[in-house]
Amino acid sequence: MQIPIFTVDAFTNRPFSGNPAAVCLLENDLDEDLHQKIATEMNLSETAFIRKLYPGDDFTKSSCFGLRWFTPANEVPLCGHATLASAAVLFHIQKNTNSVLTFVTLSGELKARQVEDHIVLDLPLYLTYPQVLQEVEELVKAAIGDMIVQDLRYSPDTKKLLVRLSDAYERSVLEKLQVSAQGFLSAEKTGKVKGLILTLKGNSSGKHKGHDFYSRYFAPWYGVLEDPVTGSAHAVLSSYWSEQLGKKEMLAFQCSRRGGELKISLRNDGRVDIAGQIAIVLKGNLTF
Repeated sequence: MQIPIFTVDAFTNRPFSGNPAAVCLLENDLDEDLHQKIATEMNLSETAFIRKLYPGDDFTKSSCFGLRWFTPANEVPLCGHATLASAAVLFHIQKNTNSVLTFVTLSGELKARQVEDHIVLDLPLYLTYPQVLQEVEELVKAAIGDMIVQDLRYSPDTKKLLVRLSDAYERSVLEKLQVSAQGFLSAEKTGKVKGLILTLKGNSSGKHKGHDFYSRYFAPWYGVLEDPVTGSAHAVLSSYWSEQLGKKEMLAFQCSRRGGELKISLRNDGRVDIAGQIAIVLKGNLTF
């Protein structure tokens, strides 16, 4: 059996930066267990599977497809960067002619469209609620030690904990922070956290001006110690920072080693547009 497969670096325009995702185009149904085996083999934070919804569908002409995402350990309900990568494969490699692509996913229908040199994802926007430090103190300490926390929020929809570091810190502090995410598993006692976001307000002056906020994201609960650039985390960060900054249009930077930039626009329908660039780095076939 042969399956076309691609590796796409998302939220960057340069190869070997941003967040890599593998994308598989399924001409026919795939045995259920093979999705996970392929994702484990690819060993990227996500492998995406695009499938046809109806027998007559065509990757170059149809506008609606099924989409699933798997980490090396399990299936996940939402993955922004692998959705961006999937849209890139359809738009750029399959030369799909539709202006908007719709993906039917575990998080409902997600749409992707091309705007100049970016691909824009229409994602759900997730609200955060104040979180009592005592409940998650051990986890926060495991993540940032004795650093000062300015705000602590929780997103029940995504099970993500948002830790905002003090505005007194510079971006370089977040970048240099040594995080041992494996230790989060034993430090998280509540059972309600499945992802940890560290975030910092942007700096309006200095060499990095222009970014409204910075972040890093850790999900050892899903087998991902640190994710390079995370669309789903920004579906949480967007609502938080929009409220904090009083802005609907923002530019964000995720400060992982690979790094990546996201253009954010809150919509009037309670969702969020997250735009990024892509670089396609690998084209091939899985053979088994």
